[in-house]
Amino acid sequence: MLHWALNSALHVSGGEVGFPTYLYLSGTTFFTLGLGDVTPAAPIGRTLVVIESGLGFGLLALIIGYLPVIYQGFSRRELNISLLDVRAGSPPSAAKLLSRHSDHMEELDRLLHDWERWSADLLESHLSYPVLCYYRSQHDNQSWLAALTTILDASAIVIACMDGVPTRQAELTFAMARHALVDLAQIFNTPPRAPIPDRLLPAELTRLQAALVDSGINLRGGAATDEKLSLLRQMYEPYVNSLADYLLMTIPHWIPPAKSLDNWQTSAWGRISSGTAESPLVGSRKDGHL
Repeated sequence: MLHWALNSALHVSGGEVGFPTYLYLSGTTFFTLGLGDVTPAAPIGRTLVVIESGLGFGLLALIIGYLPVIYQGFSRRELNISLLDVRAGSPPSAAKLLSRHSDHMEELDRLLHDWERWSADLLESHLSYPVLCYYRSQHDNQSWLAALTTILDASAIVIACMDGVPTRQAELTFAMARHALVDLAQIFNTPPRAPIPDRLLPAELTRLQAALVDSGINLRGGAATDEKLSLLRQMYEPYVNSLADYLLMTIPHWIPPAKSLDNWQTSAWGRISSGTAESPLVGSRKDGHL
């Protein structure tokens, strides 16, 4: 456009000089082809050609440098999501995550520590490169949003309901995960909106508590505990709901669907188990059911 506006003098092997000629000159210069059949004949044209060739090299450098960074951010994100499969199920749920760690509370504390760092990495990488939020996980029953929601759900239960376990790491993980969630909601301009129907109706809460107790987890009861859990949920569930609608992702349940199988238990040729009970590798104390 600048060449055309300034009517730059050109050396052309044949034909008239018009806008298509200037477009051709810019294209071969910008993409560093350097064919030489059309060349500038005046200082202003030569200056524009030099600037344009520099911009072309800059574009190539940007592409070469940008794509690996995008892939590395995606790869780091998906690594922990894959590790969550055997720990929280597919799709993940807070009930399975906690019940599978009922005899390993120290491991649960380390897991929440790792997910605090994962949430911080998610915040840094996805704010810098928001396009990563659109990248899907390898399986259709997994996503970064589902994993983040599950960790928030589990942290909220540890903070509000679980008795006799340290809550410091759960509080730190909850704070970092919510920070990442809220900032990403702001990036996509998705105002918080509470899910309808509620993700955890009173009957479901009773089922959740019973399942956790059956797996050997000590829970505090009473209206104050339920109220604290409700307040924690209000801090993140509206943001999860709005992002899920925008990105067309499914919000995980607090309690997994009946007879669900983890991804590692399935294949294209068959299933390891019928889905009527947990695998002995990850079963709960009683019979593996939630």
